[in-house]
Amino acid sequence: MGDARALGAEALGTFWLVLGGCGSAVLAAQFGDGLGIGLLGVSLAFGLTVVTGAYALGHLSGGHFNPAVTIGLWAANRFESRKVAPYVVVQVLGAVAAAAVLWLIVSGRPGFEAEGNFLAANGFGVRGDGFGSPGGFSLLAGLVVEVVFTAVFLWVILGVTDRRAPAGFAPLGIGLCLALIHLVTIPVTNTSVNPARSTGPAIFTGGPALTQLWLFWLAPIAGAVLGAVVHRALSGRELPGEAEIS
Repeated sequence: MGDARALGAEALGTFWLVLGGCGSAVLAAQFGDGLGIGLLGVSLAFGLTVVTGAYALGHLSGGHFNPAVTIGLWAANRFESRKVAPYVVVQVLGAVAAAAVLWLIVSGRPGFEAEGNFLAANGFGVRGDGFGSPGGFSLLAGLVVEVVFTAVFLWVILGVTDRRAPAGFAPLGIGLCLALIHLVTIPVTNTSVNPARSTGPAIFTGGPALTQLWLFWLAPIAGAVLGAVVHRALSGRELPGEAEIS
């Protein structure tokens, strides 16, 4: 029952992250009459979903809500190997469910057509159909951003959840870090650092979002492992395979 509850919590937490984060971008970022929340609001929305989700569900599953985080924690010997695949599967399912709900909501807008990037999918490069990088940044720029900022995200997560860190503040630190990451990287890739977040919208928007999805799995996972290695080097702990998972 413990594993089932953990998997349910991961699915629900990822659902909330995509619904709240991507929902803010799709429904509220450019709302009329100057009331849109803009880049700052979307960034805060992603951070707040993690803060609230981690406080509500973290005691059940650890509050990963992100395949890259799960794999990064495994690389840091902070998560059991047998749980990695089930966590990743339910995280993706939660993200897809959230994207489906957003599609139902946004389709109620007058004149809506399921064309272009109507669910805030991630991308790179210059395109004229709403896909790609919001700022026209290249594949290389997107790769660097997703690897580096996911690495930072992981060593922040590992740092604030360390037994030596102040207790009770981990969700706040993680959420603020994710908000800051979005403030910097939305213009480059629409910010992924989370393969599940990228997969949900891509499935429904299709086209370039699907053909470019590989980057938003490869780069965040590589960055997560890098972040785990950096944290372990700084903390003096063994690399994976040299110690039992704590």
